[in-house]
Amino acid sequence: MLSPWVDEDMTNHNTAGPVAAATAVSAAHRAPDGSFCNPWPDSEVHGYLDVLRMLLERHTKARAKTPRRGTFPIATPEISYPRAGDSDFTATWVGHSTVLLQCGGLNVLTDPVFSQRASPVQWLGPRRVMDPVPPLDALPPLDIVLLSHNHYDHLDNPAVKRIAKAHPHTTWIVPLGLGAYIRNWGARDIVELDWWQQTVRNGLRVTATPARHFSGRWLRDRNRSLWCGFAFEINERRSFFAGDTAYHPQFGEIGARCGPFDFVMLPIGAYDPRWFMHVVHAGPEEAVQIYQDLIAPHPGAPLPILLGMHWGTFRLTQEPMDEPPRRTAARWRAAGLEADRLWIARCGETRGVAG
Repeated sequence: MLSPWVDEDMTNHNTAGPVAAATAVSAAHRAPDGSFCNPWPDSEVHGYLDVLRMLLERHTKARAKTPRRGTFPIATPEISYPRAGDSDFTATWVGHSTVLLQCGGLNVLTDPVFSQRASPVQWLGPRRVMDPVPPLDALPPLDIVLLSHNHYDHLDNPAVKRIAKAHPHTTWIVPLGLGAYIRNWGARDIVELDWWQQTVRNGLRVTATPARHFSGRWLRDRNRSLWCGFAFEINERRSFFAGDTAYHPQFGEIGARCGPFDFVMLPIGAYDPRWFMHVVHAGPEEAVQIYQDLIAPHPGAPLPILLGMHWGTFRLTQEPMDEPPRRTAARWRAAGLEADRLWIARCGETRGVAG
C-alpha cells in the first residue's frame, strides 16, 4: 500500500515511490490548456445551455418551497477557548460545509462561509436559511483553514478578509491555483496542494485528495483552479473532509492510503435534478456509498462518525431542504450501519470524537 505521507514539509520531489505514483495520478486531471478536469468517465460538467434548461425547469415544474429563515434546529456550540487540550477532539457544524474542529490543541476550520448570500453580490443569489452558529466573531483563534475550491458557497470573500485580519497567523491549505484568490484578500501563509500531495503544519498532517467537481467564480476562470477534499491526521486521529464532490471510484483508495478514519464529513445535499447534478454533487445514497468505500480497506477498525454536511443552509437545488437527512438516514439503516455513527447535526451542534 502506498503511503501518502511524503515528508515533513511539502511534496512534489522528483523521486520514485509514493511521489512518483502521485505525479502519475495528477497528470490525469490536468487538461492540455493548463486547466483542470475530472479524470473519470461521464464527468463533463454541463454547459451554460444546460444551466438555462435547469433554471427553466425550476420555474415551470412544481418544486418544494424554500423554508422560512431559522427553520432548522439550532444548538449552543460547546467550543473551548482559546483551544481544546492536546488529547481532545471535537467538531462543531457551523452550517453548510463549514466545520470547526478542535483537535490536537489546534483549531481547524473548513470552507468558511459566513455571508448572508452565496453569491458575488449580497443583494442577489441564494440567501441563508440558517445563520452561521457560531458567528465568525465568536470563533476561537484559527490555526489552519482548509479550502476545497472556489465556488461562492465554499469560498467567501468577506469571510476570508475578516479571518485574515483577525487571525493573521492562520495557515491556509488550498488546492492548486486557489492561493491567488485569497492572497489578494489578505491571506499570507498559504500552502497549495495537488491531489495526493501533503504538508505538515503545527503537527497536523494534511493530504489533498481527489474530488469530482469543478471550479469557477466567473465566466473566464472555469476550472483554472483545482478542487479537492482533505484527509488530515494529528495525534493518531484521522479525519476526512470531502469538500464538494460527486461520487467517484477513488474513495476506496483514499481510505486505504489515509485511513482508517475516526471522523468523516461528507456532502449529502444539493443533488436535484440528477441529470444535471450527478457529475458535481453526491446524493444521500451516494454519500453512504462513499462512507462504505472509505471504511472498506480497514474492516477491523472502529467505524468513524459521519457528519452529513452541505445541506440546510442555502437553497441551491430543487429537492426539499429537509430531504437530505431523511434519505441519508434511510439508506444508512438499509445498509445495516450502526445508528450512532451517523450524525445529522443541528446548526451549531458540537460532538466529541472518540479516539
